[in-house]
Amino acid sequence: MTDTAPALDPITVEVIGAALSSIVEETGEALVRASYSTNVKERRDCSTALFDRAGRTLCQAEHIPVHLGSFLDFIPMVLSLHDAAGIRPGDVFVGNDAYQGGGTHLPDIVLAEPVFHGGRLVAWTVNLAHHSDFVDRAHAHIYQEGLRIPPIRLYREGVLQEDVQNLILLNCQVPRERLSDLRAQMAANRVGVQRFQELCARYGAETVLASGQALLDYAERKMRAGLAALPDGAWRFEDVFDNLDFDAPIPLAVTVTISGEDIALAFEAPPQVRAGINMTRTALLATVYYIVKSVVDPTVLPNAGLARPITVTAPDRSILNCAHPAAVNGRVQTCQRVADLILGALAQAAPERVSACTNSTCTVAQFSGTRQSGPEAGAYWVYLETIGGGGGARPAADGLDGIHVHATNTSNLPVEALEVEYPLILERYELVDGSQGTGRQRGGMGLRRVYRATEDCLVRVDISRNLSRSWGLAGGGEGGHGSYATGPGTAPFDRGQGALRRGEWLEVVTPGGGGYGHPEERRVAAE
Repeated sequence: MTDTAPALDPITVEVIGAALSSIVEETGEALVRASYSTNVKERRDCSTALFDRAGRTLCQAEHIPVHLGSFLDFIPMVLSLHDAAGIRPGDVFVGNDAYQGGGTHLPDIVLAEPVFHGGRLVAWTVNLAHHSDFVDRAHAHIYQEGLRIPPIRLYREGVLQEDVQNLILLNCQVPRERLSDLRAQMAANRVGVQRFQELCARYGAETVLASGQALLDYAERKMRAGLAALPDGAWRFEDVFDNLDFDAPIPLAVTVTISGEDIALAFEAPPQVRAGINMTRTALLATVYYIVKSVVDPTVLPNAGLARPITVTAPDRSILNCAHPAAVNGRVQTCQRVADLILGALAQAAPERVSACTNSTCTVAQFSGTRQSGPEAGAYWVYLETIGGGGGARPAADGLDGIHVHATNTSNLPVEALEVEYPLILERYELVDGSQGTGRQRGGMGLRRVYRATEDCLVRVDISRNLSRSWGLAGGGEGGHGSYATGPGTAPFDRGQGALRRGEWLEVVTPGGGGYGHPEERRVAAE
């Protein structure tokens, strides 16, 4: 039997929409609270979402925008590889692969569980955790970046497939953390299943499903209305991507065309490279959806409906639309530059809605090594930190200092937790005065963090804007460069990779944001 749904009314749709948002937020908190690694329990490097039976996004929690890229194709990939008639309650699918798993890079491991009500599949609850494990690797192609997992069953009708789990853990360098975080992901999905089933029991599955589709249509209408309020036209913007892997900046460009209620973004980019900055198409789409939504109408619901008026093209086998076997581990660096690239184009259409360029990156410092003393002597450890930078100045306000921007949204690990859990001491943590772009409104300041090793360890630093600077708008100045330094007497790093011996330090400086308006227009009261 199926439920008989009454005619939908706006109040019911709104209530169910709020319930869907509540479910993904609750599953996200369950994941954070149950996790073991500092990367998830402290830095909150995770995301949760709900999808309908066909794999369309119903709702994504307010976590990390780029993680949508690992969600977009996951359920369609599951359904293409597994007979839908054979999917049962309690099945849980795991995957991470960028080419056969719908992912964007290998550390982001996705768990998806079907939701059944009345004996039929009604939805999917999905979550992702960044498993900071695959370190000390080259990034010339995907096979050097970690274990590739296509969507396969980790649980079958509620029973753990131990051989699958053992295969995953055997390929991890810190398996205890991986196992604990996988269990936390499983627990979070169980919350999602239970809450969605409770919603169906209260309102009827047909009403819930119909409301989900109504919410997709509503998001589309909102997006189209926002686009219709913008001027028609085509605007082109160019920028460059630079990091430690390259001796010269890489040119990028986009042409944004608005025509009535539709928007098209056509990207120009060079061929994919033998470095981990390449983006899969889903990573590009996630970035585009986020930035277009934030400019056109930030109140649009975060579901698949918002994408309907948006067309995205990029050259095949390019760094913005790569193909197997391109390396993708550092794809978020490129996502950040793409987001600001789009802002540069939209600033020409709606300057009152757009900020100057942000720090345009997700600065990363990754440490790893073997414990040399204490009760865990001999155990391997990995610590990943992403560091904020300057936000772009806004038309009526200064840019924010030391923040994560665009596609990333993780927290800083508290200094106390860092020094307790890892053989590192944080000696300086401060804003970098002078890194902000000048202007009527100033850009945000970048950050300086100085780490001293108390045991020998390996280090990888990913910085950007080391050759270029974040641009200003309407006469605003550029933000400061990103950089790193080591000492005393540290062996030279090779493109951001090297080692620290006990007592040596690493300094990381993140870029500042661009300014807005001419500096001479700045009021004294703003100082």
